Amino acid sequence: MDTVISNLRTSQQTSTVTLSVEGMTCASCVGRVERALRAVPGVAQATVNLATQKAEVVFDGAAHPESAVQAVEKVGYEAQLLQDRAAEDSLSKRQELEAVTLRRHLWQATALTLPVFLVEMGGHLVPALHHFIDATIGTRASWVLQFVLTTLVLVGPGRAFFTRGIPALLRGAPDMNSLVAVGAGAAYLYSLVATFIPGVLPPDTVHVYYEAAAVITTLILFGRYLEARAKGRTSEAIRHLVTLQPKTASVRRNGKARQVDIAEVRVGDLLEVKPGERIPVDGEVVEGDSTVDESMVTGEPIPVSKTAGAAVVGGTVNQKGALVFRATQVGQDTVLSQIIKMVEQAQTGKLPIQTLVDKVTLWFVPAVMAVATLTCLIWLVFGPEPALTFALVNAVAVLIIACPCAMGLATPTSIMVGTGRGAQMGVFFRKGEALQQLSSARVIGVDKTGTLTLGRPELTDLILSLPEERDEIFPLIVGAEAPSEHHIASALVRAAHDQGIEVPRAERFQSITGLGVEAQVNGHRVWVGSGRFMQQMGVKVETLSAVAERLGDEGKSPVYAAVDGRLAGVFAVSDPIKPSTPAAISALKTMGFKVAMITGDNRRTGEAIARKLGIDEVLAEVLPDAKVEAVKRLRHEHGPVAFVGDGINDAPALAEADVGLAIGTGTDIAIEAADVVLMSGDLAGVPNAIALSRATLRNIRQNLFWAFAYNVALIPVAAGALYPAYGLLLSPVFAAGAMALSSVFVLANALRLRRFKPAL
Repeated sequence: MDTVISNLRTSQQTSTVTLSVEGMTCASCVGRVERALRAVPGVAQATVNLATQKAEVVFDGAAHPESAVQAVEKVGYEAQLLQDRAAEDSLSKRQELEAVTLRRHLWQATALTLPVFLVEMGGHLVPALHHFIDATIGTRASWVLQFVLTTLVLVGPGRAFFTRGIPALLRGAPDMNSLVAVGAGAAYLYSLVATFIPGVLPPDTVHVYYEAAAVITTLILFGRYLEARAKGRTSEAIRHLVTLQPKTASVRRNGKARQVDIAEVRVGDLLEVKPGERIPVDGEVVEGDSTVDESMVTGEPIPVSKTAGAAVVGGTVNQKGALVFRATQVGQDTVLSQIIKMVEQAQTGKLPIQTLVDKVTLWFVPAVMAVATLTCLIWLVFGPEPALTFALVNAVAVLIIACPCAMGLATPTSIMVGTGRGAQMGVFFRKGEALQQLSSARVIGVDKTGTLTLGRPELTDLILSLPEERDEIFPLIVGAEAPSEHHIASALVRAAHDQGIEVPRAERFQSITGLGVEAQVNGHRVWVGSGRFMQQMGVKVETLSAVAERLGDEGKSPVYAAVDGRLAGVFAVSDPIKPSTPAAISALKTMGFKVAMITGDNRRTGEAIARKLGIDEVLAEVLPDAKVEAVKRLRHEHGPVAFVGDGINDAPALAEADVGLAIGTGTDIAIEAADVVLMSGDLAGVPNAIALSRATLRNIRQNLFWAFAYNVALIPVAAGALYPAYGLLLSPVFAAGAMALSSVFVLANALRLRRFKPAL
């Protein structure tokens, strides 16, 4: 405990500021913001996180946050300094508001787009509908109606694509907003000309493509909404951690205890903690005798005995006894505050994500614009009359055929279907990025307690000197232990209740610290404890010492029992391995992963479990700060790391790992800090999640390949490459149809993930 406290309190020599950055939509945005920040004088390092919308800037000396904010704003994004918890809460609320706003925009766009799509595309697919429209309101009136509805979509819900995409394009730094603006804008402007000044177009090319502009905008809004919803949940883990610290503390002042605000507690104050209360700050016990649940720090469910001189940690739970302790660390210096800081830093750190779409956008839009411009010039110089009309029509055909609809759908549709299939399997992806990261993981780090094991000590073995006396001896052993607060007593009492055994009442109970207990039960003198305790009591244990040693080698805790001065038997308590764990570990190894166990338990127990399960590496007696370092070490030695845990103490490691997977039956803190939640509560979900991740990423690559190949093949056709030899031109009508076909293919391919079969 002293080690973790000292390690968590190590100060940094540099100055670090955290900014919230608004307006980022893809990896190219992240790159531009990072480059701008790194160019600021005095900045040693800058890391931008797209998921959390944060930038962490490290200065060599004193921090100059104003210069960092100005640098971000100069490249076209909004920035704000995050100085305290109130600023973090404000960021979280803004992210929630963004998701709500996008949802409203999505519904508005859908309501406006649906009539446009049905009127235009329905008329092409169902001739009777086309004739009905022509006979009632007329074709021209239907175009005007589509113009009104599409204009409302573009100036309303879709306005942000243009207000952000066009300036980015003009700066020579196009992003996904630019792709949407170019594609939707080209379809809309061409349709506008066809509707109101059709005379400037060749007779066979007077068509409208309002539905393309509206559908593009609506579908991309849907993808943005999915992203915003994931971003808005990244700060929930921090909020849960903050609630672990009590708001008030009972402090002795002038010999009397009084309740004060936690902010008023000072180093050196004496604090009183009653049974069942959380310890408010870190300190050292000066009075009292109790046990404290420190699973928040150690991850182990077994309460720790606390007497004078023992260290206590703020946020942990005092159990049955009362304690008085002296505050040694308060405020931002407590272990809980440092754990919160670790989770924040790990979540703010840059994720190794560079999707193919983001890479393509760096050159795709400029290339398409260049091809469209070149097409226009070639037709103006070499084309037949009217050269200007043919030049404009073919240039627009290039822009429409290169519309990024399929590219925009490629990733979000696969993620949507993949995560939906995962939910059916009990695997919940909290962040879409985890699908890509999990598929590239090379080593799986697993916590022990609650992940590999049940997380609750149980009676596993009972070997009696005279087995036929079990019905008489076992109740005596349980009765002697029952008054104790030790985890062994809890395991024995639970076993007795499960077997329907009535626990007899103990008299003259006495607990000998570190050795065992002594009591009078049903007229018998009963001793329960270690081999050393038995020797002190004059009980010979040689007949069962080999059994006790074997139990210890199996990772169990052996305990002797004696009745009336005679050795009655030996029993063992351990945290049993979950039934599903062996198959899950075997599946992971078959899939080619190295499996490493990272646990706060002792090495002997950890290695015994590792031998039984075939785990490759054991990192034992590891506390929260060291778990983060263990994850970093595994990444350095083997590559990307996926970490599986369930406790509060696992939250920093879950956030630090390339992918954090939380057991769904674990704490809310672990679940909110993770990227993936295994709702089934066991390790079997891990190979299922990995197999689904690989299948989804393969599906995304197929979609992106199709979207890209479609553009490579048809852009030359749209530009008129077939005209000199065959006299063929690709009308914008067919360009729009081909664009729609590419989107249908992407959607159909993504839907194949619904048939994915789990690995276990």
